[in-house]
Amino acid sequence: MPQLLSEDYSDIVRLLRARSSLQPTRLAFSFLDDRTLSGREISYAELDFQARRVAAELLALNLGGERAVLLFQPSAEYIFAMIGCWYAGVTAVPIFAPRMNASVERVRAIVANADARIMLSNSNVISTLSAPEWDDLVSAGLVMIATDSIDDAIADAWQMPEISPHTLAVLQYTSGSTGTPKGVRLQHKHLMVNSRMIARNMQTDSSSVGVVWIPPYHDMGLIGGIVQPFYTGFPIYLMVPASFLQRPMRWLEAISLYRGTHTAAPNFAYDLCVKRAKPEQIPALDLSCLRMAGNGAEPIRAETLHRFIDTFAPAGFDPRAFFPCYGMAETTLYVSGNQVMRGLKTLQVARHTLATGTVMASADGELELVSSGVPDIEIEVAIVDPLTQLRCSSGEVGEIWVAGETVADGYWNRPDVTAETFAARLADSSHNWLRTGDLGALVDGEIYVTGRIKDLIVIRGHNHYPQDIEATVQLAHAAVKAHGVAAFSLETEEGESIGLVVELERGKFQGETSEIEAAIRNAMSQAHQLAPASITFVKPNRIPKTSSGKIQRLQARDMLLDGRFAQVSLAQADTEEV
Repeated sequence: MPQLLSEDYSDIVRLLRARSSLQPTRLAFSFLDDRTLSGREISYAELDFQARRVAAELLALNLGGERAVLLFQPSAEYIFAMIGCWYAGVTAVPIFAPRMNASVERVRAIVANADARIMLSNSNVISTLSAPEWDDLVSAGLVMIATDSIDDAIADAWQMPEISPHTLAVLQYTSGSTGTPKGVRLQHKHLMVNSRMIARNMQTDSSSVGVVWIPPYHDMGLIGGIVQPFYTGFPIYLMVPASFLQRPMRWLEAISLYRGTHTAAPNFAYDLCVKRAKPEQIPALDLSCLRMAGNGAEPIRAETLHRFIDTFAPAGFDPRAFFPCYGMAETTLYVSGNQVMRGLKTLQVARHTLATGTVMASADGELELVSSGVPDIEIEVAIVDPLTQLRCSSGEVGEIWVAGETVADGYWNRPDVTAETFAARLADSSHNWLRTGDLGALVDGEIYVTGRIKDLIVIRGHNHYPQDIEATVQLAHAAVKAHGVAAFSLETEEGESIGLVVELERGKFQGETSEIEAAIRNAMSQAHQLAPASITFVKPNRIPKTSSGKIQRLQARDMLLDGRFAQVSLAQADTEEV
């Protein structure tokens, strides 16, 4: 049998066609059932058949080259539809299928921005689109295709359209943690280059086994959880995100059951596992198979990783498997990461030195920063003063700029924002750079991410990072809900100050909110020498978050200023349904 080398292929379609020809029976993926953790196994031959089936329908309708919104819940049919788009030379626009009366505005905005002519879904979802909330989507002239109603026989009519490395494969809409969602333009070359980078740094090969619950409309779920396994040729076991959120231990149980070697998730997922794990569940797990547990997509908290290690070491989890990493949709996914099985690298830093813009090791520092590793060899990373646009010195905090073939070529239909974000220039280089909007420092060649420029709170010339403040508030009182704090800047008559929105945990406290407020103010004073201008207590799950769980701090501030938060007492938090 001829050897299949992923790097020999210029696009994902030709690579998958080769896999279906040379490795037809090999497991491509399986979507796991919530209860049994078993699922239908999809081979590369079946994946190819299902993709040809969808693609032939699109081409028969003369829709090649158009954009197709994928309106599914995470499922096998989601993947079939997306790969089918690529087989037809159609640009896939992955978004989540909202519940009726929920998130319709976001879907409408994406359909309009993408100039989408096609909406792919299943019969059940499409049958609901006659509801009043969806009228304008239905009447906008979209071609609605229920992929479960396509005739199987049409697959044989498929013929390969013209596809090159520069063919647009995906509009990857950002989660909108700091602004309006934007469609990142990813060509086939971006998928292939970033997949090559991930395979090299995470040491994936055909013997690897992936287990992932992150949804396919998230960059980590799409590129890391679907494209990377297909690129490298290892099986991936996928879970519905709601299954993980309802019972986080299912993720670890699936890793144990299928002997997963590679997984990844945002920081909050590891935190949830620690919080929800019951002592009697841990002996039933065997996590000794894990060689790489990626942590990215949001600030990485050292205390979370330490707690996870302490909790699951008895289940065989090797602390060296943790793989902190950094990337974003605008770079396709991956930029930097740890070395596989090296273990965590952290720096103890003093809060006051970080406030003045320096990452410097301090034996008695109050903060522990986690390294996001070394940039890939195909990537350039610079730390840049966002005002002067000059390179920063080692250890100096600035904006993270990225250049390389894996950087997308801009946002769809947003030339102004594209020029501002993707066409930055440094005085000592002749090519364009991506301005990530993230703050960080390079220390000994490794990236330490400290926050977001738009979220940064500057008071009396000192920088304060909202995630650091939120962690302090989180620990101030037992009634504060996990991941239920938003910190942001507020303009007052005395200048810039801090506003807090705090979710109250039901059943944790029966007194008055004045006690919680006093505890928060005391913790803020001791840890940060700051006094919040405003503390607003709300019921659980009221703070806006992205689909991946990131707190939308600027939206929370707008909601507070607009009076859209109803401050509640603990009695309400304990008794009212959320």
